Amino acid sequence: MQEGAVLELRGICKNFPGVRALQDVDFTLREGEIHALMGENGAGKSTLIKVLTGVYPKDEGTIYIRGYDGPAVIKSPQDAQEMGISTVYQEITLCPNLTVAENMYIGRTKSSLTNWKKINRDAGELLNTLGIPASPTQQLASCSIAVQQMVAIARAVDMECKVLILDEPTSSLDEQEVAKLFNLMINLKSKGVGIVFVTHFLDQVYEVCDRITVLRDGQLVGEYVIEDLPRVLLVSKMLGKELNDLDGVGKAETQVGYDADGVCVMEAVQLASTAGIKPFDFSIQKGEVNGFTGLLGSGRSECVRALFGADRATGGTLSMNGKKVRISKPLDAMKHGIGYLPEDRKRDGIVGDLSVRDNIILALQVMKGFFRPFTRAQAEAFADEYIKLLDIKTASADTPVKSLSGGNQQKVILARWLLTNPVFLILDEPTRGIDIGTKLEIQKLVLKLAAQGKSVTFISSEIDEMLRTCSRLIVMRDRKVVGELTGDDLTQNKIMTTIAGGENP
Repeated sequence: MQEGAVLELRGICKNFPGVRALQDVDFTLREGEIHALMGENGAGKSTLIKVLTGVYPKDEGTIYIRGYDGPAVIKSPQDAQEMGISTVYQEITLCPNLTVAENMYIGRTKSSLTNWKKINRDAGELLNTLGIPASPTQQLASCSIAVQQMVAIARAVDMECKVLILDEPTSSLDEQEVAKLFNLMINLKSKGVGIVFVTHFLDQVYEVCDRITVLRDGQLVGEYVIEDLPRVLLVSKMLGKELNDLDGVGKAETQVGYDADGVCVMEAVQLASTAGIKPFDFSIQKGEVNGFTGLLGSGRSECVRALFGADRATGGTLSMNGKKVRISKPLDAMKHGIGYLPEDRKRDGIVGDLSVRDNIILALQVMKGFFRPFTRAQAEAFADEYIKLLDIKTASADTPVKSLSGGNQQKVILARWLLTNPVFLILDEPTRGIDIGTKLEIQKLVLKLAAQGKSVTFISSEIDEMLRTCSRLIVMRDRKVVGELTGDDLTQNKIMTTIAGGENP
């Protein structure tokens, strides 16, 4: 092993039927460093992590871990954990029906008589040290997604790991919680822990990382010291082509087809829902792209869920093209020409065991009725059209959608709604956890849809992305609308001051 290394992977190869997921990949993690693993969706990052942690067997190559003579044999996640490798995945893998402390220590107590008093005390001390706002005895399900993510990290940290793998750990965290996580990472780094950090947020990479390894199409592009790799060059290496940050992405104010004086495609007046949203007004014109913005938990998603009928309305009215409508469930919204890409694609979007084809035709089939199924030829034609249109990377339309990368799963859900030809499309975090190239593709698609006269409501945690795509932003705080910004007010500073300062005068 190289001097100072805690982990080395050499010549790693992994094949799946019809796909070479990893080809001769090297990776070195040094003691006391934070090392970013970067690449587009489908580049091989998740596969490399799963090989390292024993989820997948490697086909070729060797793994070396400091403290072990010769190549390490990792046949299961338990083997990896015993060798000092802890992993926190993007999708939380804890048990919501158990308490916080039980989740932190499940599978780690060897005695048949568990000392719960000691476990709760130890868990409480660790939670307090890490600044996690949770009680050891409260049920994990009662915690926010962000807190659940922090509990998963606390569990990994408490195992005294040599290698900590964080797979998109910040995707559900707000800025303050990200800051806490970074403080924790820097603390662990100072103690000699090697951290593999997988993220799509470039700012975060350049804030805390020491080195970057870039993968593309299952192959190693290179390993770089952070100071030697400017952001534009990183993007270029990830995509394999020269790319300006906003290449081909238009400005929101040039939306073709947007008629500010036209009839509202949808209008809500004092709409409230069972999710605790305070009454709010909303409108969108033909060809307009608007959005909801605010901190994590501000109520952005709950607002659009109320518009779509996913949460039951408790007050207010809805109108489509000037006529009042009643939307009490998603099928009502679909019949009025509304499509909805949800925030959590795993839970509310894809049907993992179904094929790409079946996922694409699902919404249109629901609207048609399951007793009037499409013919095989019709389904294949629909799927082939949108696989080509959105450049969905899949071995075939028969491939289970769960086998696709996150970005391609997102494209499948987009294809599902585009197939219904909606007049109003709601996109809630369509670019979360996906690569830069696919983010730009989705932003271009949003503006293209607007140019075609479709109305789009766009939600993203990345303010820069909202400013590039939206001509009007509805600002939220504490599940209440606190401002609406257009024109010259569409700046990051104005958004943040509105979030912090309350209603605009």
